[in-house]
Amino acid sequence: MAAAIEVRGLGRSYDSRWAVRGLELTIAPGELYGFLGPNGAGKTTTIRILAGLLRPTEGTVRIDGLDHATAPHALKSILGFVPDTPPLYDYLTGRQYIDLVASLWRISRAERTERSERLLSALGIDDVADELCKGYSHGTRKKIHLAAMLTTAPKVLLLDEPSTGLDPRSVRALKDLMLEEARRGTTILFSTHVLETAEQICHRVGILHQGQLRAEGTVAQLRSLHGDDSLEAAFLRLTATDDQTSNGAVTR
Repeated sequence: MAAAIEVRGLGRSYDSRWAVRGLELTIAPGELYGFLGPNGAGKTTTIRILAGLLRPTEGTVRIDGLDHATAPHALKSILGFVPDTPPLYDYLTGRQYIDLVASLWRISRAERTERSERLLSALGIDDVADELCKGYSHGTRKKIHLAAMLTTAPKVLLLDEPSTGLDPRSVRALKDLMLEEARRGTTILFSTHVLETAEQICHRVGILHQGQLRAEGTVAQLRSLHGDDSLEAAFLRLTATDDQTSNGAVTR
């Protein structure tokens, strides 16, 4: 089966500083993949490259066999991206914003109505969907934009820190929705520093540190391969800087 996301030798530099370098990544169709790493690890840079918002300095990216350089329109039609700060239109209601996005993707009126109502209910925002976007909290803005992206039925969904700004009930709804979408066949790559979320729902996780992929696999594989008793222990050890380690152990 062809990979849904295939990254080879990916690198991106800013003023001679490499945010990401030598990244190799293969994600299967329908896989729910968690990108873990501390702040500044290169997660957002990688996701923005995959979304087509940044050009790589080196390496290649193919999504469902397509790349942004040769098939930008075809790729955008199958790709959904939810940034940490969603770009809503303040003077549209949430429902109008979702309808606008779906219409740009040429989703039929019947399909977008059915999908949007299901998603608004699943995310617990159907009661505020007719309010103007300018009055929404950060968390509600993210949920509205997520609903809009999922209304387009993307084959691949990219989420940058999706749980930031959400209350515990909303986080639970988000996890359930991601699991449901993965079961439908949507490939999902999301970045997070919330290890509990990755442990609960991810098929595989990758740990990124200083722009490089330090380890990847199932949570059980990462624990057993490195002799750690938890994902947290594996994460702390793999992302420790030289002055935080002594004989391979993280110091506190």
